[in-house]
Amino acid sequence: MTSLNRIVMQKTSRAWFAELTPKRLDVLEISGNWGASLGFRSHESVSYPAFDICQGPLRDAGDKVRKFDLVMANQVWEHLDRPYAATRNVWKMLRRGGYFWVAVPFFIPFHAAPNDCSRWTARGLGNLLIECGFEPDEIRAAQWGNRASAARNLETPWPPRFDADTDDLDDDPEFPLVSWAIARRV
Repeated sequence: MTSLNRIVMQKTSRAWFAELTPKRLDVLEISGNWGASLGFRSHESVSYPAFDICQGPLRDAGDKVRKFDLVMANQVWEHLDRPYAATRNVWKMLRRGGYFWVAVPFFIPFHAAPNDCSRWTARGLGNLLIECGFEPDEIRAAQWGNRASAARNLETPWPPRFDADTDDLDDDPEFPLVSWAIARRV
């Protein structure tokens, strides 16, 4: 069963990925395996902190930077000590025309795994991406949440699981639970 906080984000993101023709994309996912089920040409996953994206881009055996059409990071950036450095390293790993998709919590309880450092709204994610080299016109960002879902986010056990019969998926911009963005390297 999917976490309440990810229902709208995953639906919107799947639509964004479909526009990119997934079967033509070589994908790297940082700390996750959600992309493995999305029909990409290739999908590889690395785990943070074993692979620390803050320290540099992924390299091959000859020390050359590996290149991808899409790099995905789902609920990872909030754990990074140096998210700007990490985003710059992702930018280096993208082929021209490649995409970076990132999703982060906003109104979510503290969860150190191993750290809990940052929160972003959709606007904040857009600003992060711009500051790291992405062109403003090549960024799409969104957020979702509402008061009822924010209250459910205080329940234990956490995270709350989505209940289609009782959970309200209407959006209230004043109560974002999760933010996500996709940016294209030109």
